[in-house]
Amino acid sequence: MKAARIHEFGDASVIRYDEVPCPRPGLGEVLIRVAANSFNPTEAALRGGLLQGFLPVDLPYTLGWDVAGTVVEIGPAVEGFAVGDRVVGRLDGGGAAAEYVRAPAAVLTAAPQSIPLAHAAALPVAGLTAWQAVFEHGKITPGLRVLVNGAGGGVGGFVTQLAKYTGAEVIATAGPRSTEAVLRQGADQVIDYTVRPVGAALDGPVDLLLNLVPLSPRDAAALVPLVRQGGRIVSIATPVQPPADAGVSAMHMVARIDVADLGALVDLVDAGTVSVDVSSSRPLTDLSDVHRLSQAGLVRGKVLIVP
Repeated sequence: MKAARIHEFGDASVIRYDEVPCPRPGLGEVLIRVAANSFNPTEAALRGGLLQGFLPVDLPYTLGWDVAGTVVEIGPAVEGFAVGDRVVGRLDGGGAAAEYVRAPAAVLTAAPQSIPLAHAAALPVAGLTAWQAVFEHGKITPGLRVLVNGAGGGVGGFVTQLAKYTGAEVIATAGPRSTEAVLRQGADQVIDYTVRPVGAALDGPVDLLLNLVPLSPRDAAALVPLVRQGGRIVSIATPVQPPADAGVSAMHMVARIDVADLGALVDLVDAGTVSVDVSSSRPLTDLSDVHRLSQAGLVRGKVLIVP
């Protein structure tokens, strides 16, 4: 089978398209025929060797954390799944950028029925990050005034929709390429950060700021005055450290695999409450190009990688 692998760390040119043996499922695992995986910008950092201190991997390494596909073989001690099931899940060990992948059954849930199976690959990493930012760490409630900084990305689309679902007032920052999409996703106001500073366009402080983009220390510090006294900042990217006298609390979060959270998100997709914004689908052999485009800031929404 074909698999997109790295044999060394480096720029996008280190991605190779290898012919490798099809894996077999082990204890507690299933074998999935991959309909798609989706690209996450953090995978470019992994490819470059920047995550070795946090997420060490052995080489050669098959890329791909998000998977949607069909179960074709069941390993020992697996319950709740059968051959032919459509599934979706997050694979922290990678491997989804291939024609087949073996996966622990414990990290999988049924894929949405209302969207193409390949599109479900956009959900796990970005969707779980958004779900946990909004509900677990943001604790968003109706009427809360929320600023989503960086709503134009894959995580941002889900954050915007979920925050609006809670009944919050949602203000989002996005570039001109993403403004229409973010408005469709439910933002009450979109601030074009390329035109003027967010603070200059914001009409009063917010209760909660969700930061989804890497920032310089100076730009991170500039977010603090946008939040009211007693308000909070949750960042999935650059940690934000408010001064002690700012009266603002802040935390940096890292999303985890949670099948219950992913299943709840799938239910909202099937209910029509959450849409999946797929900006493009590319063949597996284009993965290196997708890495380059992402690092150049030219990727919007979720890009599917189809074997």
